[in-house]
Amino acid sequence: MAIKFKTQSRKNPQDMTAPEKYYAAAVADGNVDLDRLAELISYQCTVNETDCYAVLLALEHNIIGELGQGRIVKLGRLGNFQVGISSKGSDTAAEVSATAITKSRILFRPGKKLRTMLDSVSFRKAG
Repeated sequence: MAIKFKTQSRKNPQDMTAPEKYYAAAVADGNVDLDRLAELISYQCTVNETDCYAVLLALEHNIIGELGQGRIVKLGRLGNFQVGISSKGSDTAAEVSATAITKSRILFRPGKKLRTMLDSVSFRKAG
């Protein structure tokens, strides 16, 4: 496996007058949607593509529902999804309310196989 990267220049946000430095940035090499995942999964098991697609859509629906209830969604070896929030700071605990929340996001913590996948890939410059 090889992941493509490109070179990007970036300014230092702490010193905008400093010269730009160059960094490697991963380049996406296409995408895979639920249809394709259902097709791939159907080749690897006895379930047909339509059933795989239905299961993936149900999984998405239920992950959204459970996250909306504030639960951590544990998908075994795949990893965990959880809602995370950021808020404005207050001087006292009593001053903290829902209006202090400035941002929400979905956090994903990959399982061991996904984490260690990066140990076995190589990188090559795009173009």
